[in-house]
Amino acid sequence: MKKYMKLALAATLGLAILAAGCGGDSKKETKIDTSKPVKVGVNPGPHAQIMDNVVKLAAKKGLKIESVEFSDFVTPNTALAQGDIWANCFQHEPFLNATLKKEPKFDLVKAFNTALFPINIYSKKLKPGDKIPDGATIAIPNDPTNGSRAILMMAHAGLLKVKDIKNISTTVQDITENPHNYKIIELEAAAIPRSLDDVTAAAINTTYAMNAGLNPATDPLIRETADSFYVNIVAVRKGTLNDPRLKTFQEVYQSKENAEFIKKNFPGSVQLGWKEK
Repeated sequence: MKKYMKLALAATLGLAILAAGCGGDSKKETKIDTSKPVKVGVNPGPHAQIMDNVVKLAAKKGLKIESVEFSDFVTPNTALAQGDIWANCFQHEPFLNATLKKEPKFDLVKAFNTALFPINIYSKKLKPGDKIPDGATIAIPNDPTNGSRAILMMAHAGLLKVKDIKNISTTVQDITENPHNYKIIELEAAAIPRSLDDVTAAAINTTYAMNAGLNPATDPLIRETADSFYVNIVAVRKGTLNDPRLKTFQEVYQSKENAEFIKKNFPGSVQLGWKEK
């Protein structure tokens, strides 16, 4: 696994410029060299582990993939927009949409669904099955999409009420009832697991939870349900939608073999984001 240490990589994907070669026509067209390897950005943990399996499966179909690790939620989209990687596989669609609002020059689009990596509420002070006490301090991610996701999960669990339980742009300011007087604090998502000693409970993304030694299948106080808006995706630059390698990538990722790998290695922790055939 190669870690992404700098914002810009020295190499970018190469495109073979081939002559059209039609009679006396001197025009040239740009064609994709499908023998070239592609770089796919992932986060450490389940995303990276699943991608390692996809790399092996893709190789059998002649598609060479290089998995590139990012330690945060911001750099992968910047690297993709700049052409340093061919695709990324770490985010859900609401997060991508929020990024595009901030960075309208990023010509990025969803390619296909991957899996649901639930955001759950964990605690070192409470056990699964315990109720979160009145006055508890609960940490949630400070990025808009995952912060909203955490608030909506708590609303679905009946811990609080919000203006619109279907609004994925919900913020702390949209909480209309907080009957248990919870103190909600917003922290960087990657830092939340380290805050568990200092708060009563915290909403933590699956990737960061597993990296911190938490088990999303057994440890949560409250779980995100399978009908979540936040199924993860592969994102690409818009022009890549015409790349034939993308179709192979999707077929491999959503294959029976990869589905079985996910179910076997992440039971109860990661859910498939596509319908099996």
